[in-house]
Amino acid sequence: MDSDQTNRVDRDGMNCTNYTESIREFSEYSDLSINISFIRPINSRVRIFSLTLFLSLPFSSLPFSLRRSTMAFTVTSKQTNPFEGQKPGTSGLRKKVTVFQQPNYLHNFVQATFYALSVDRVHGATLVVSGDGRYFSKEAIQIIIKMAAGNHVRRVWVAQNGLLSTPAVSAVIRERVGHDGAKATGAFILTASHNPGGPHEDFGIKYNMENGGPAPESVTNQIFIHTTTIKEYFIAEDIPDVDISKIGVTSFTGPRGQFDVEVFDSTTDYIKLMKSIFDFGLIKKLLTSPKFSFCYDALHGVAGAYAHKIFVEELGADESSLINCVPKEDFGGGHPDPNLTYAKELVARMGLGKSPASDPPEFGAAADGDADRNMVLGKRFFVTPSDSVAIIAANAVEAIPYFASGLKGVARSMPTSAALDVVAKALGLKFFEVPTGWKFFGNLMDAGMCSICGEESFGTGSDHIREKDGIWAVLAWLSILAFKNKDRLQGDEKLISVEEIVLNHWSTYGRHYYTRYDYENVESAGANELMANLVKLQYDLGELNVLIRKIRPEVSFVIKADEFEYKDPVDGSISSKQGIRFIFNDGSRLIYRLSGTGSVGATIRVYIEQYEKDPTKTGRDSQEALAPLVDVAIKMSKMEQFTGRTAPTVIT
Repeated sequence: MDSDQTNRVDRDGMNCTNYTESIREFSEYSDLSINISFIRPINSRVRIFSLTLFLSLPFSSLPFSLRRSTMAFTVTSKQTNPFEGQKPGTSGLRKKVTVFQQPNYLHNFVQATFYALSVDRVHGATLVVSGDGRYFSKEAIQIIIKMAAGNHVRRVWVAQNGLLSTPAVSAVIRERVGHDGAKATGAFILTASHNPGGPHEDFGIKYNMENGGPAPESVTNQIFIHTTTIKEYFIAEDIPDVDISKIGVTSFTGPRGQFDVEVFDSTTDYIKLMKSIFDFGLIKKLLTSPKFSFCYDALHGVAGAYAHKIFVEELGADESSLINCVPKEDFGGGHPDPNLTYAKELVARMGLGKSPASDPPEFGAAADGDADRNMVLGKRFFVTPSDSVAIIAANAVEAIPYFASGLKGVARSMPTSAALDVVAKALGLKFFEVPTGWKFFGNLMDAGMCSICGEESFGTGSDHIREKDGIWAVLAWLSILAFKNKDRLQGDEKLISVEEIVLNHWSTYGRHYYTRYDYENVESAGANELMANLVKLQYDLGELNVLIRKIRPEVSFVIKADEFEYKDPVDGSISSKQGIRFIFNDGSRLIYRLSGTGSVGATIRVYIEQYEKDPTKTGRDSQEALAPLVDVAIKMSKMEQFTGRTAPTVIT
């Protein structure tokens, strides 16, 4: 081990005094000895008092078990070599499971993350380690536990069975207090979000900071740098695998003192937070009304761990309203992406499929693998994510108690339609346009500048946490429906439907016709050539408009073309090359991006948007209204020439 690494591992950056106290209980209590280490002197009295008071209860009354190991573990330095391509994307590192299963592959990335963090975020810290339960998660959790011990982390919190939604991770970091008074300083989230799972599918890992949000680029860039130079990692190999199926605390003793692994209930903290935001009583009246019907599809992702407790136990929905709500390592062999292509069972039940149900429910929703995305459907009606966030923002103050005092501001990702912009202008709200990636919303929220935000990729959320939140979005819609129908639940008056809410919104604010074409797993070379050619087209708008006229003369002309660059209004950081934009005179937009969420190849996303403010023209079929722009988007980019694709993989 070189001297620099020795200093990193051995130095104590906490300036803490160590306190140790043994508590021996009488015969009616379980024999218990606990070491309290790394307590700051100013807080030691309070912490010791609260712990002693808590343990003076009979052991049978404690809400967890304490499994103490008397074994002392050792920290080992293991030699390793860098792997190519461990650069985190917009939401962490995603690769095939077989890639992560390579010896030292996961270890390298975890150690690089520890290196990238400041010492006080590692030594003596409390880390959350959980995820969406996809294949390889259980093995990864045990590896990270042992590496956390090897890097002098004080304690690790693991949700029962390792199942914790991404929004719940953020909530746990921000809200949870451990049995010993500890607060989390960060989290390793094991998810590849909406990507498939299984032995030959995708796995992912990302790090979230103490604010509950994804690590900013300043950290992820450092992680990548360390992955290219790493020579060793530190691990406590002699720690046995921890049983994460049972709630409780397992304690070990290491070179720096005590190391705890606490397994906790995955839903308690999140549900408590949701109940502080929404009027559960009002929503329950809606869900238990014989006039209202509901369907929720977890696509066999981690949302299933929350769906029964929230929608059935708390809000009174019938169990039959839940489909695919048993979390599975391979998501039941499906693709856990909540859109019209992959959520086929829900789409059919809501009357939108090729074999639609005869009497669809009034409201339907789906989640992705880690429950941060959502799709909202009405009876035979699809709500675009861009419209969804705009409608939530327009109704939040009157329908959601959390926002009763007003909104601080709203924000959307650049490719998301401008529907939210129109609402913000009408309501006099601050508005921000950011690059794709939820971490860009985090700075705005931490600075008190943004209350509600959303992405066209089925991500919606608010400043209650620092991640998008699929169940939050569903509860927001149920709140709006409950508020608008509170006087209609009794009697013969027809309920106001999802479709009516959307149509009324369009009549007030106009409609943004919108679609997204995804070309998945495209050869990277061809994708890069396509993007480079689009940049060249931006040099001469006159020539470009001549080309567009030849393709579809009825389309408006381009007045601005650029690569989106964002300067963060909070910290001044600049994010460049965030998507290629073509903005037309009538407000229409064409946007092209290479997505950073896939595990192999490249995904080209093409966003097509056209604004219509005439209320008499907002009822057209979206694909029909957008057909001329779609034709321009495909031919102008020479999609088939560069990629060989004659049709998109997914149309949203």
